[in-house]
Amino acid sequence: MGMSDDNCSTQLIDGDGAFNVSGVDNFVKAVKLGECGLSYAVVSIMGPQSSGKSTLLNHLFGTNFREMDAFRGRSQTTKGIWLAKCAGIEPCTLVMDLEGTDGRERGEDDTAFEKQSALFALAVSDVVLINMWCHDIGREQAANKPLLKTVFQVMMRLFSPRRTTLLFVIRDKTRTPMENLEPLLREDIQKIWDTVPKPQAHKETPLSEFFNVEVTALSSYEEKEDLFKEQVATLRQRFFHSIAPGGLAGDRRGVVPASGFSFSAQQIWEVIKENRDLDLPAHKVMVATVRCEEIANEKFVLLAENEDWRHLEEAVQSGPVSGFGKKLSSIFHTCLSEYDAEAVFFDEGVRNAKRQILETKILQLIQPAYQSMLAHLRSRTLDDFKEAFDKALISGKQFALAAHDCSKHSMSVFEEGCADATIEQANWDPSKVRDKVRRDIDAHIAAVRASKLSELNSLYEGKLNKALSEPVEALLDAASDNTWPAIRNLLQRETESAVSGLSKDISGFDIDQKTTNEMLASLENYARSVVEAKAKEEAGRVLIRMKDRFSTLFSHDSDSMPRIWTGKEDIRAITKTARSASLKLLSVMAAVRLDDDSDNIANTLSLALVDTTSTSSTNRSITSFDPLASSTWEEVPPTKTLITPVQCKNLWRQFKTETEYSVSQAIAAQEANKRNNNWLPPPWAILALVVLGFNEFMTLLRNPLYLGIIFVGFLLAKALWVQLDISGEFRNGALPGILSIGTKFLPTVMNLLRKLAEEGQKPADVGPQRNPPTDQSAENGVPIYSDSASSSSSTITSSRNEIDHPSTLQQRRVEKN
Repeated sequence: MGMSDDNCSTQLIDGDGAFNVSGVDNFVKAVKLGECGLSYAVVSIMGPQSSGKSTLLNHLFGTNFREMDAFRGRSQTTKGIWLAKCAGIEPCTLVMDLEGTDGRERGEDDTAFEKQSALFALAVSDVVLINMWCHDIGREQAANKPLLKTVFQVMMRLFSPRRTTLLFVIRDKTRTPMENLEPLLREDIQKIWDTVPKPQAHKETPLSEFFNVEVTALSSYEEKEDLFKEQVATLRQRFFHSIAPGGLAGDRRGVVPASGFSFSAQQIWEVIKENRDLDLPAHKVMVATVRCEEIANEKFVLLAENEDWRHLEEAVQSGPVSGFGKKLSSIFHTCLSEYDAEAVFFDEGVRNAKRQILETKILQLIQPAYQSMLAHLRSRTLDDFKEAFDKALISGKQFALAAHDCSKHSMSVFEEGCADATIEQANWDPSKVRDKVRRDIDAHIAAVRASKLSELNSLYEGKLNKALSEPVEALLDAASDNTWPAIRNLLQRETESAVSGLSKDISGFDIDQKTTNEMLASLENYARSVVEAKAKEEAGRVLIRMKDRFSTLFSHDSDSMPRIWTGKEDIRAITKTARSASLKLLSVMAAVRLDDDSDNIANTLSLALVDTTSTSSTNRSITSFDPLASSTWEEVPPTKTLITPVQCKNLWRQFKTETEYSVSQAIAAQEANKRNNNWLPPPWAILALVVLGFNEFMTLLRNPLYLGIIFVGFLLAKALWVQLDISGEFRNGALPGILSIGTKFLPTVMNLLRKLAEEGQKPADVGPQRNPPTDQSAENGVPIYSDSASSSSSTITSSRNEIDHPSTLQQRRVEKN
C-alpha cells in the first residue's frame, strides 16, 4: 500500500515468516515515528480467521486493512502480520493485524505460526485485542480457548514480562446483558490460566500479574451497522492518551523508544523464529546498545563534517584562533545534546556508556587541533617574550627585573590563551605545555644572561688587555730593579678597577654568589695571564732587546747624543756598562715575578757572565760547577720560568758575538781619528823649518805678490784635497790611496780648470758689472770675480768640517754596518 496517507499500512511479516526490514524502515520514516520518543503505543489484534478483525480495526482506528468479501466466502484475508498507523489518535498509535487462527489454509501447521505471532504480539504490543464471538462464551470447545492457551503459554517465555492489557472484544453481542457475559468470560479465562503449565517460579502467580483484562462488546456489523459504528466510536475514545497512568497502555516497563521500534521488532521476531525464550530486559538493553551506537556514530559523522568545525580546524593550523575553546565547546555541546535528545528514552546505562564512547571519539578528533592551538600559543608566547625582553634590556632596564617582569607578563598572557582554548567537555590539562613554555623562557633568559655576561667579561678583558699590554711592554723594555714591582702595582690597580666594575655590572643579573666569585676570579686570572703572556712574548725577543739596549748605551753618551770616537773615550768601560745593562734586561726577562717572591737570578747571571774576570784562576779551576748548567732557577717554579739558565747562557754568547763587531768598529774609528789628527810634522822638524827657511820667509814678506800666489795655490790645493778626498782615500792604506788619487787627479784638475774658464767668460757676456767680493777675498786683498771661487770655497769649508771631525764619517759607516 502507499505511504502518502496518514493511515498508511505495510506488511510487517509476510506469510512465510520473513521480516520486511526495508518496508518497516520506510513506514517508520513516513509516519515520523522516530520523533515520538516514548510517546507512542502499539495495539495488536488476535482472533479466529474471518472473525472481522480487519473490519473492526478499520472502523476503530481509521486504517485501511484488507477486509473479507462476504460474497466470496469465508477465507483467509490477512496473511502474516500487517502494520498501520491509527488515524487521528494521540499519542501516535500503531496497530498490528495478525493472521487469524484456525485457518484452513495453513491446516495442521498453523499452531507454529500462531504461537510465534502471538508471542511477537505480546512482546511488542501494549494492548492486545482478543476478537471473539459472543456465542463462544461458556462453550468448552469454543474457538477462543486454543487461542487463549497459546497466549498464556507463550507468555511464560517472556522473562520479566510486562503487564499487557488484554481487551476482549465480544462480537455480535446477543440480548444477554453484558453484566452476565463478563463474569462467564472471566471465569473461562481463569480456568484456562489455571490449566496452562507454568514454570516453577510462576506456579502461584495470579493472572493479574501478567495481564490487565478488559472486556467490551459490539453489536453485529452486518445486522446493526449503525449501532456497531456508535459502539466502536465509544471504544475509540479509550485509546486516546492510552499511555497515561491508568490508561489502556499504562504499563510502560518494557517500552522501546520509537526510534528503535523497527530494529527491536526485527530482533524479537528473529529470536522467536529460532524458538528461543525472549528475555525482554536483555532485549531492551540490546536494542539500546545498537540504537545508541547508531545514534552516536551518526552524530560523530555529522560533527566531523560540520562546516564550523572544518573552518576551525583549518584556521588553527596556521595560527591561534580567538575564542577557540568556546567555539569548539559549542560544537561539542551541540553534538552531545543531539545525541541525548535521540537516545534519552533508551536504557540509561547503555545510553551513558555510548555517550562516553562518543565523547572519547570526539575528543580524539579535536585533540590535534587543541594541541596545535597550544603549540601556537607556546610559540607566540615565547616570541612575544623575546621581543619584550630585548626591548626592556635596550631601554636600560636591569636584567633580573626585566626577566622577571617579562616572564610574568608572558606567562599571564599564556594562561589567558589557555583559558580561551579550554574545551569544557575535555578537561585537558595544559600543565605540560605550560611547563614547556616556562622552560623555554628560562632557557632563553639563561642564554641571554650567558651572552650578556660573556660580553661584559669580554669588555673588561679587553680593557685589561689594553691597560696592561703596552705598559707592561714598556716596563719590561726599561728593565730595572723596579720593573716587576711596578708591574705588580699596575696589575693590582687595573685588576681591582676591572673587578669592581664587573662586580657592579653583574649585580643586576641575579646570579648566585658562587657564580659571581667564579667570574671575578676568572677576570683576575685573565689579568695575570695577560701580563704573563706579554712577558713571555717579550722574553722571546730578549736578544733583540738586549742588542738594542747595548747599541743605545754604546753609541750614545749620557745626554743621548751620538758618540764621536775621538780617541779619548774608554771603550772598555763603555762596553762593560752597556753589557751590564743588557744583562740586567736578561735577568728581568728570565722569570715572571708577580707574587713578590725573591730570587737570585740577577746575581747568578752577573757572576757567571760578567764578573768572571774577578774570580781568580785558582778558584775557577777548583770550582768546576757552572751555575748556568741547569734548566731551572733556584726558588723559581718552572711555571714562572721564561728563560732557563741554559738558554740565558746561549743568549749571552750569541749577544756577545753579535755586539763584538760594534766594539771593533768603535776601536777602529778611534785609531783612524788618531791618525787623521797627527798630520803635522814633529816639533823638531818644525823648528828646523823655521831656522833653515828664515831667508825664504823674509823674501815672502818683502814681496807681497808671492803671498797672493801662494794663497791662490793654497786654495787650489784645498779644492783638490776636498775633491779627491785624500784623507778618505788614505784611510784604507798608502798604496791603495796613491793608486786611487792617481786615477782621479787629472780629471779633477781638468774639471776645475774648465769651471774657472767658464766663470772667467761670464763677466764679458753679462757686462762690466762685477760680483761683490767675498769676505775672504777682501781679507786677502785678492779680488775674485767668478762664482767658481765661491763654490770652491764652500766645498773647501765642508771638506774642512769633515777633516775636523773624521769620526763622524767613521761612525756613520759603523752604524750602517
